[in-house]
Amino acid sequence: MALTESTMMPLGTKAPDFQLRDTVSGETITLNKFANQKALLVIFMCYHCPFVQHVKEEIARIDKDYAGKGLGIVAISANDVETHPDDAPENLKAMAQELGFNFPFCYDETQEIAKAYTAACTPDFFLFDADRKLAYRGQLDDSRPNSDAPVNGKDLRAAIDAVLAGKGVGSDQKPSIGCNIKWKPGNEPPYFGG
Repeated sequence: MALTESTMMPLGTKAPDFQLRDTVSGETITLNKFANQKALLVIFMCYHCPFVQHVKEEIARIDKDYAGKGLGIVAISANDVETHPDDAPENLKAMAQELGFNFPFCYDETQEIAKAYTAACTPDFFLFDADRKLAYRGQLDDSRPNSDAPVNGKDLRAAIDAVLAGKGVGSDQKPSIGCNIKWKPGNEPPYFGG
């Protein structure tokens, strides 16, 4: 299992728009869906990755803990389902239903949205402020599969709290680490190292 770090997109970057189908509702999701939210969390994740499996319940807790507090969330999977059929839309839907996600879980079949966000790994977290400028990109917390660190979301939660309070998030942010996004052959972006 090759470990890949987040590319750490420059803070202040405007959230790229997208138009993707939610695997659960079938609704087309765009940035505009979250226009009335004070913050937007975009998570690149998938079904099969052990790093996602390790933190999926904490992602569900964050969803529930911040419900009604001005945080919009959207999850996106961009993995090639030809090489990784476990990440097919029907499995994303099953995962969302099993964990009770109240946010869209979309499939980026062309991988163009993952490229626009410079997503590199699963999970990869991007938190945008009310102006949809990037305030945080980095790890959920210090936990990793087979580590003793608790899965508590402390890094991401601190960033969410700051953004919802209208405060800045410090620039000392640790990259997320996980499995690399499974790019379609020949579709690897220039920032992807391997």
